Amino acid sequence: MHKLSVTQGSTMKNTDIRRLFYAHLLCVLSVILSTFVPSFFLESFSILETHLTWLGICSVSVTAVNLVLYLVVKPNVSSKRSSSSHKVARFLKCCIYFLMSCFSFHVIFVLYGAPLIELVLETFLFAVILSTFTTVPCLCLLGPNLKAWLRVFSRNGVSSIWENSLQITTIASFIGAWLGAFPIPLDWGRPWQVWPISCTLGATFGYVAGLVLSPLWIYRNRKQLTYKNN
Repeated sequence: MHKLSVTQGSTMKNTDIRRLFYAHLLCVLSVILSTFVPSFFLESFSILETHLTWLGICSVSVTAVNLVLYLVVKPNVSSKRSSSSHKVARFLKCCIYFLMSCFSFHVIFVLYGAPLIELVLETFLFAVILSTFTTVPCLCLLGPNLKAWLRVFSRNGVSSIWENSLQITTIASFIGAWLGAFPIPLDWGRPWQVWPISCTLGATFGYVAGLVLSPLWIYRNRKQLTYKNN
């Protein structure tokens, strides 16, 4: 009986990993499509030449895919049905959390040396894209629940494969954005060194790398991973 339950648990975990992989593949495709598809409709569209436009399109595309995926996959589905008013209130709260995240990142960037008055729109859109890669998945998976966020990003606080993946992709996005800042002061004279292009590209590469690597890491370590119901 114990052996049967272990086998069933392993099968369920493998199924979740496959669902996670396909979900992440769609998120990667949303980034790729936001890079190439607009060039068919917008004249002179490119990541460098029309960077702000690309940031907006990429942010909308990734957010839309995340919303659709988590509505369909429902990794955090609850047995309790929420009323319509509760869902509306939850949605509005998520929007407020997202805006707070954008403004918080903007302030942090300025404190770390971003221009205070010049390039305000560029700095804010960098905050928007980083919030899209980090805050939006947290809101989709955990909702506007700071206690759940603190639990997931604390040591041994995850309770599912999805939360494990959320840890990896979020941290990878932050690391990518941080590494992207290194080329800016270098005297290379490259167009992608203009603030905040290298940082947004670094965050994007970090996000995509996290999406690709997290299911692979989870699959490789699936036998060692144990989760508590929190």
